[in-house]
Amino acid sequence: MTAQVMETEGLHAYLRSSIDVLQRTIETLDPSLLAAAVDAVAGALGRNRALLVCGNGGSASDAQHITGELVGRFLKERRGLKAICLSSNAAVLTAWSNDYSYDTVFSRQVEAYGETGGVLLGISTSGNSGNVVAAFEQARAMGMTTIALTGEGGGKLAALSDILLAAPSRQTPLIQQVHICLYHYLCEQVEARLAG
Repeated sequence: MTAQVMETEGLHAYLRSSIDVLQRTIETLDPSLLAAAVDAVAGALGRNRALLVCGNGGSASDAQHITGELVGRFLKERRGLKAICLSSNAAVLTAWSNDYSYDTVFSRQVEAYGETGGVLLGISTSGNSGNVVAAFEQARAMGMTTIALTGEGGGKLAALSDILLAAPSRQTPLIQQVHICLYHYLCEQVEARLAG
């Protein structure tokens, strides 16, 4: 077997895994949960309440992606929306983590930027990221709606989420592929509602 054939088979196997997890998402994710997430985010942004988004590593990049779509634009021309990525301010992240704790780097920002009637969207493939969990605890104490994008089961975030969007996998790359589909749909629907 040639290297090119092996590479092609490996690629096809990976893409089949991606298709499989998306198919399982179709079969297992209750569409009313995503509808509730759209209602919560569009409702908050429509009242000029903040959407705060956080995550670590690849999920931090997803948090930036989401806020970029909402502050800028997804598909429609419209006003900028009040979406704030809690993992993008290097000065806050490094100062607070160095002087206090990385575990509270997001909850501190929720305290600063959050408001009753706002929404916190947290992304954690395990559902157990300590700083995201702490942020959810802070958000709930402030009367914010909490939405989690996680992997199967939801981890610790399951009990702290008003809306849990859990990808049916425990493999981080596959979970992240589901997440991007879910949050692109969320952005599309929120934008359609607020640009109308």
